[in-house]
Amino acid sequence: MSKKVSLLIVDDEESVRDSLYNWFIEDGYDVDCADSAKAALTLIESNHYDIILADIKMPGMDGLEMHRRIKSINKDTIVIVMTAFASVETAVQALKDGAYDYVTKPFDPDDLSHLIRNATSQIQLKSENEALKNKLISLDNIEDIVGHSDIMIKVLQEVESVAQSNSSVIITGESGTGKELIARAIHFNSPRKFFPMVSVHCGALSESLLESELFGHEKGAFTGAMFNRKGRFEMADGGTIFLDEIATISPKMQIELLRVLESKTFMRVGGNKEIKSDFRVICATNRDLKKLVENGIFREDLYYRLNVVNIIVPPLRQRTDDIPLLVNHFLKKYCTSMSRDLISIDPAALKRLQEYDFPGNVRELENMIERAIVIGNGKQITLKDLPLERNSIGSSYKSLDELEKKYILEILNKHDWNISRSARALKVDRVTLYNKIKKYNLKSLK
Repeated sequence: MSKKVSLLIVDDEESVRDSLYNWFIEDGYDVDCADSAKAALTLIESNHYDIILADIKMPGMDGLEMHRRIKSINKDTIVIVMTAFASVETAVQALKDGAYDYVTKPFDPDDLSHLIRNATSQIQLKSENEALKNKLISLDNIEDIVGHSDIMIKVLQEVESVAQSNSSVIITGESGTGKELIARAIHFNSPRKFFPMVSVHCGALSESLLESELFGHEKGAFTGAMFNRKGRFEMADGGTIFLDEIATISPKMQIELLRVLESKTFMRVGGNKEIKSDFRVICATNRDLKKLVENGIFREDLYYRLNVVNIIVPPLRQRTDDIPLLVNHFLKKYCTSMSRDLISIDPAALKRLQEYDFPGNVRELENMIERAIVIGNGKQITLKDLPLERNSIGSSYKSLDELEKKYILEILNKHDWNISRSARALKVDRVTLYNKIKKYNLKSLK
């Protein structure tokens, strides 16, 4: 920190104040002194002190009461209490009230200096963390990336770092963790943000459809090709192409993708004209690509071409401190979209959410909150509005696929099997929904 750390020494003995003042001035601190708790509180009202050294036994207001008042003014102030050996029990009470540490008289100057240096290091670390958080909050297009846990701050720090480059990125993480949101944050904080970000869900398309989707096609290239069509690589010129579920592409498409990434040129299906496109590629997968390489399923050369930078998005169970923030975010989001007054969540329900394993991660939490707003009554979400009691961890659902199947069927039935409305509710495209229906062999009861 460029700014000096400020100390306030509070002791009714002049000799103690003078000794401590001289020690810490020599060590490079800004130091003030007060001869009573009352005088100290007066100084604190008009000055900021990072560390306060306070004697416990003083005439009038004692150090414990002064410590409580200091914490009520600024809970982040570091208070170290000073006491005679006979009053150690009182010092322990101060620790219980939130004091940083205590020292006994007479002092060893080296020990006391070491203690103050440790406290200073804590202040510096907190200042750096706050600066990092404020910097990350200034990132563009991260309004839906909610969370201030250390693990998410690290992810956003990686986003900020990689955004300025043109390097390929693979975003890995379980389904529902928000990998596409991270991809969008990278794009919208990069120099390419004024050009399009084009998304392709590789797992939702067959090999031939994916080829046409990526490269485009010429009129007459195949049955039904009634006109020329640009591919996603062409559309992403100057911007970013996001390839979701990259692990699902066929060996043939892996070869074609590798060639495009190396040359940034391609031809439309049925065409013979080479097209150049300047794009950045970001991929996402919930599978272990390295293991797929080892098993001969995914090309090693393509893996290393794509995996210049790897960002791992943590599952929700590893960032439970973010759940209250996420809940409030989704409450505001869906109350606004449903034109409802903002409702709250019962503390018992919130506590239960923080204890839940969330196999479907943030997507599952979002769906839970949306459902609770729809079916709930009154001004507060309670435990009965959440499907947690019926779906306890490891009981109702044996796998994430089973949970997904159950939820998709619930949405389809809710919308009378109208594919368009159901796809919008699930936030997927119609092709993806058709593939899921086929995968799980879902059938209408009508």
